[in-house]
Amino acid sequence: MAAGCAGSGAAEPAAGRAGTAPAASRPAESATATPARATDASASSRVDAVLAKMSVEEKVGQLFMPVLYGPAADTVSGENQARFGVGTPAKMIAKYRPGGVILFPWAQNVKNVRQVVALTNGLQAASPRIPLLVGADQENGLVSRLAPLVTKFPGASVIGSTGDPSLARRAAEATGAELRALGVNLDFAPVADVNINPRNPVIGPRAYGSDPKKVAPMVAAAVRGFHDAGIAATAKHFPGHGDTGVDSHTGLPVIRHSRAQWDRLDAPPFAAAIREDVDMIMSAHVVMPKLDPSGDPATLSKPILTGLLRQRLGFEGVVSTDALDMAGVRKKYGDGEVAVRAILAGADLLLMPPDYRKAHAAVLAAVESGRIPAERLDESVRRLLTLKAGRGILERAPAADPAEAERTLRSAEHRELASLISRKAR
Repeated sequence: MAAGCAGSGAAEPAAGRAGTAPAASRPAESATATPARATDASASSRVDAVLAKMSVEEKVGQLFMPVLYGPAADTVSGENQARFGVGTPAKMIAKYRPGGVILFPWAQNVKNVRQVVALTNGLQAASPRIPLLVGADQENGLVSRLAPLVTKFPGASVIGSTGDPSLARRAAEATGAELRALGVNLDFAPVADVNINPRNPVIGPRAYGSDPKKVAPMVAAAVRGFHDAGIAATAKHFPGHGDTGVDSHTGLPVIRHSRAQWDRLDAPPFAAAIREDVDMIMSAHVVMPKLDPSGDPATLSKPILTGLLRQRLGFEGVVSTDALDMAGVRKKYGDGEVAVRAILAGADLLLMPPDYRKAHAAVLAAVESGRIPAERLDESVRRLLTLKAGRGILERAPAADPAEAERTLRSAEHRELASLISRKAR
């Protein structure tokens, strides 16, 4: 179930993002304050300093973003015990030191504003050495994991129908401000797919439209809006999920676009997002045989993630897998091997592995054996740390304030913006 797809469990040049001043030299900041930017050299130096002090186990931990169960960091849950061998989210973080976590209502993470603020603050307190990416799947519209706490903005297709990218930017900025107030620093949005197939069972109105020339500026504007709010943005689902007739939660879609068709139909919104320094791009569990004849989904495809995304489009930021518990990526390999192959293909962040301990052990063993070279591991960890530096959370995560969150979420200004978008929709 993708972190950004519509299932109950659900899913992109960015190196050298600037970070903030070292924690010792800046005042305490609220969760809604947009972090100041430092020089690229400063951010790179601080990233290298953190990386040099990390053990192999800590580096492997940074590659993972699991779901943790319960409404508080110290909530004892049978799910946590079964999946991680420890009872609470805080103990899981202390044991495995993951790079981040993703919040879902079905994991009992989202009850009310003050509870979410306490949860995100508690999760960050459990990771004092390297703060967490705290992600949410808040596309608005069909995929709105923080509803009904946040403003009910129209989905991407409605915004796209206005023909006004400035509204995409304003909606993303407002959404980002609300996420940041809750202690969430990464949104798995915007959707950069071009919904070419009207029978698409999984994208549909989650996309800004069916014309890449109109979708691309909307995606770019949304990335700018999230950045205006100090939130990391994720363009998804690369290399494109818009022409599928199969839901990758339950099957493995095959898209038969030629390379020329891909360049014309699928690539433009991702290229636009990259030009806006998008923090993260999420892979798709789709097979594109004209781009990679191996039969592997893009999540496990080096020709696609490294060849097309890194080398052809020049993306230097974080590549996240779509959720690894989805059927589309689990058909051919076991849950441990999938995690290893995703890293070898070019992914940096392993999202929601269904068997966390098996995936973690497999990646650690692959590093220790040399199958995943130490240099390859460091590449991914450096990208993740650079993202954190760029969003002001490498040395210290901002503390969310419950009173400020209650003022920010569903504010009159945000509700009026949502109404304006609906009125301008065609």
